[in-house]
Amino acid sequence: MKSLQQQTFHNSKPHHWLLRSARIVSGVFRPVYFPVVGVALLFQFTFLSIFPMWMQLMVLGLVAMGTLVLPRLTIRLWRKLNGLELHMLRHRQMRFFPYIVHLVFYAITLYYIERIHLLPYVAGIIIGAMLIQAACTLVNLFWKVSSHCAGAGGITGALIAYSLVLHFDAIWWLCLSVILQGVVGSSRMLLRQHTLAQVVGGALIGLVCGFLGFLIS
Repeated sequence: MKSLQQQTFHNSKPHHWLLRSARIVSGVFRPVYFPVVGVALLFQFTFLSIFPMWMQLMVLGLVAMGTLVLPRLTIRLWRKLNGLELHMLRHRQMRFFPYIVHLVFYAITLYYIERIHLLPYVAGIIIGAMLIQAACTLVNLFWKVSSHCAGAGGITGALIAYSLVLHFDAIWWLCLSVILQGVVGSSRMLLRQHTLAQVVGGALIGLVCGFLGFLIS
């Protein structure tokens, strides 16, 4: 039965427009973007909007540099030094080093955020992202899991924690985040990057870690 399911998964051919849409979704909703987007949403839709614009831009720049720019540059340099093509990182065995790189830079970013004594809600996003990276790193040792879905699940988890702690009615935002998870997960399956189990596993990891990250902060 398992072999039949795997054969069906690999042999089914979605329409060309579905594949194109799935590539766009996977490119736009990369997990590395979620910390920056999360902090931007905090400044836009919460009481953190009272902070002066220069401070908001400073924090966003710090988060973007530590969670997006520096990790990507480091991984690109590593690929060049080892003669690795981008598509090779799809294999489970090649994903360990990128996970560790992101985890290290997330920790550095969190350290500087704590040093400038920002409100804990910003730190909560970074802590959630760190927990997701750590969990994905450990799981990746024996099973490939969808980091895209883990990032999307982290948004849902953080929203649930935020609504409980601050008594915020986040029902519509939660509906949007669940729809986002479905779209991202479907795109990864259409592109044959993950199975349904890997998609669901990633979403659950993100949900738990995003929730805990906000509470820990």
